[in-house]
Amino acid sequence: MARISMAEAVIALVLSAAMLQVTYADDYTVGDTSGWTSSGVDYTTWAANKVFEIGDNLVFNFATGAHDVAIVTKAAYDSCNTANPSQLLTTGPVTLTLNTTGEHYYICTISGHCSAGQKLAINVVADSDNNTSPGPSGTTTPSGTTTPPSAASSSRGLTFAFLMSIVIGLFC
Repeated sequence: MARISMAEAVIALVLSAAMLQVTYADDYTVGDTSGWTSSGVDYTTWAANKVFEIGDNLVFNFATGAHDVAIVTKAAYDSCNTANPSQLLTTGPVTLTLNTTGEHYYICTISGHCSAGQKLAINVVADSDNNTSPGPSGTTTPSGTTTPPSAASSSRGLTFAFLMSIVIGLFC
């Protein structure tokens, strides 16, 4: 049986420590396979069993011109007021990175869509994987992503297994 060199032991230790510091973001496709639409999806039910954390991404799949995504206040969300959104994103698909804790509100401003149920309210919490410090509430950042990821995709287990196999390989 071969002995481990000091360099291999240090590398294994560094890789192990790095694995503990890795932050994972989840990608949530709003409405899953139905996407961001004005019929057939109850977005309150869709969001109910999900935990949204800082760094996660919301992917709104829609055809440009058919829908849009407006980031609004709670009052605008409750009343479907489309007059003064803090952001209006009109080119689909839209990927938003959740950067702050707290309540976030999204509606479609196309006439009649919000009142038909095309609106989403979520609560974003601090990243439990990395103890992220919360920022001021209420903002998200649009991303340039054009290819939407799958709903709630996370490769935590696969990444951990891969990194562990590297560390174990160093000892064999």
